[in-house]
Amino acid sequence: MALTKLPKNAFGTGSVDASKIEDGTVQNVELTDATLTSEKFATGTIANASLSNSTITINGTSISLGGSSSVGVDVNWQSVQTTGFTAVAGNGYFVDTTSGAITVTLPASASLGDQIAIKDYAGTFASNNLTIGRNGHNIQGVANNSLISTNRASLLLVYVDSTKGWIYAEESNVASLLKAQFTEATGGTITTSGNFKIHTFTGDGCFVVSTLGNSPTVPTGGPSNVDYLVVAGGAGGGCGGGGGAGGGGAGGHRTSFPSPGCNAGAFPITATTYPITVGAGGVGAPNYGTPAPNGSNSIFSTITSAGGGGGGGHPHVPEPTNHLGKDGGSGGGSSWGGQGSGGGSGNTPPVSPPQGNNGGYGGGAGYYSPTGHQGGGGGGAGGAGGNWSPGSGGGTGGAGTANSITGSSVTRAGGGGGGSANTCGGSNFPGGSGGSGGGGTGSVRPGGPGNPGGAAGTSGSANTGGGGGGRSSGPDDGGTGATTHNGGKGIVIIRYKFQ
Repeated sequence: MALTKLPKNAFGTGSVDASKIEDGTVQNVELTDATLTSEKFATGTIANASLSNSTITINGTSISLGGSSSVGVDVNWQSVQTTGFTAVAGNGYFVDTTSGAITVTLPASASLGDQIAIKDYAGTFASNNLTIGRNGHNIQGVANNSLISTNRASLLLVYVDSTKGWIYAEESNVASLLKAQFTEATGGTITTSGNFKIHTFTGDGCFVVSTLGNSPTVPTGGPSNVDYLVVAGGAGGGCGGGGGAGGGGAGGHRTSFPSPGCNAGAFPITATTYPITVGAGGVGAPNYGTPAPNGSNSIFSTITSAGGGGGGGHPHVPEPTNHLGKDGGSGGGSSWGGQGSGGGSGNTPPVSPPQGNNGGYGGGAGYYSPTGHQGGGGGGAGGAGGNWSPGSGGGTGGAGTANSITGSSVTRAGGGGGGSANTCGGSNFPGGSGGSGGGGTGSVRPGGPGNPGGAAGTSGSANTGGGGGGRSSGPDDGGTGATTHNGGKGIVIIRYKFQ
């Protein structure tokens, strides 16, 4: 007789375990529909863990039976926004720019999968733009804000990681996603010329770039390049005793201006701090017969302009090297004793285009010659120093180079003129004139009784990198040319588009 019903007390507690039931004994076919209802089991009789399928999966996440999970929509839409606000992850925003442009600032912190939706409520983003402020995060992998400037635009931003930041998972009616941005920086004396900002350093400092332009990524933005002018310190003039001294060479002159592309900048930069070194002018030779030291280098980033080469000096007694002009950005002129050679080499070390030119050479017909003895001119950025020529006085300093990086044309880096030493009874030949662009004039040494001599020379002009004039002096000069002729200090100028 078949067993049709088990009474409630048919089994003692724990009397039936898995070993008492043969596999496959209880099958679905043995049970009629709805036979085992909840009334047939005492509460907690069969635990969820005892079931072969004890979990369910929602959106890729496994959840145990009896557990809980929140299932929501992608974004929670908020009421219409008419002023700037900081967005919250998980929310969607209708933004109305009818009354003016609005900035939506992204959250300060974000996690993978965070979402923010934005919709142009009134169709006015073209006339009054929406800016999405990045708030320290990248947007689309770039450290720029976004500018939304098309009507009816719709956006869904999803945060990925610190590299890409917020990316646009969905976008509609969006012509551009990057805000037009221009380079911003501090340092030096700042002036403007049209759409360009100019930073002028007349001494050491720092060019600090905080923001880069984002053209050509955004056609209306500014470039991330700059133009530069880097002029080193000019050298002092040499000092001659009984012979005209050489003029100091101008400091090296290097520039990228004007650059191709409407002066949009030719030198790439990054958002960092650039130490600026402005080279000092070299001190003129203090004693007769000695050459002058070189000027000091000026530096901006990878651009180094070399200090000018010192002018040669000459003692009463000829010797093999003191009369030579020194090598440098532009070379120094040689003193009497060069006799057709001895000017210092410019563009040392070599760069392209060249940063300067050679110094001229000095000479004289003889110690007691009526024509005296003259030094060669120092080289300039725009030309070589002038050579001695009998009866013509000291060699002229090499011409400087004009540049309009500041918005006005200024000539800099002229060489110093050579000094002239007259002898007893000789003619009073002049010192060489300084090259255009701050070069100093060479002095004239008197020739003793009956020849009182001429004017003292001058130093190179400050912040032009001009070379100092050659100083012709001696124990019987009566004080003429007693002051050293120093080189002019250099300058560094940086220019970029800022609007």
